[in-house]
Amino acid sequence: MSELRYPDRPLADEVVLLRPWAELEVPAALLARGESVDQFEWPDEASITARAARRFFLEQEEARRRGEELHFAFVEPASPARVIGGGSLYAIERGHGRASVGYWVLPEARGHGIATHAVRLLARHAFAKLEIARLELTCGPDNEASQRVAEHCGFTREGVLRGHVPYRGGRRDTVMFSLLAGELLTP
Repeated sequence: MSELRYPDRPLADEVVLLRPWAELEVPAALLARGESVDQFEWPDEASITARAARRFFLEQEEARRRGEELHFAFVEPASPARVIGGGSLYAIERGHGRASVGYWVLPEARGHGIATHAVRLLARHAFAKLEIARLELTCGPDNEASQRVAEHCGFTREGVLRGHVPYRGGRRDTVMFSLLAGELLTP
């Protein structure tokens, strides 16, 4: 696969701006998020160290170069230095026209539609620039906020994947949503 490039201009609307991460931001952002999201990529919160976060950042950059992932910091449009969350397009399979979307928002920034707006921006980019035909979103069955984000963006709930991911020493179910090109809901 070919290297993924970030958009020439940041993805943005009136609520949120998505831009590439700066390496120095990653440890603080990941440490700050703590319990703020379904922690699939960090099944054990104790493993979120500055060193692990830096390694995570480097792995993300390597995945971008391989054409597999594209990660963004979520910031307020008026304060682009203040990180309020993050998200990505990942598991990108351009040959199959498929990718996944993930996101997290700090607790103090919730309730303002940031995740919904960010997912819409990511979906538009995936469909228009990466030529993705199917975008997938998964979340825990108890994560009602993420399920609302999916619904507000037009995703269709497809079902529950039982024991889908390792989680805190066991396995966890996930709810699968999908969005096809042309189904994105906008306000």
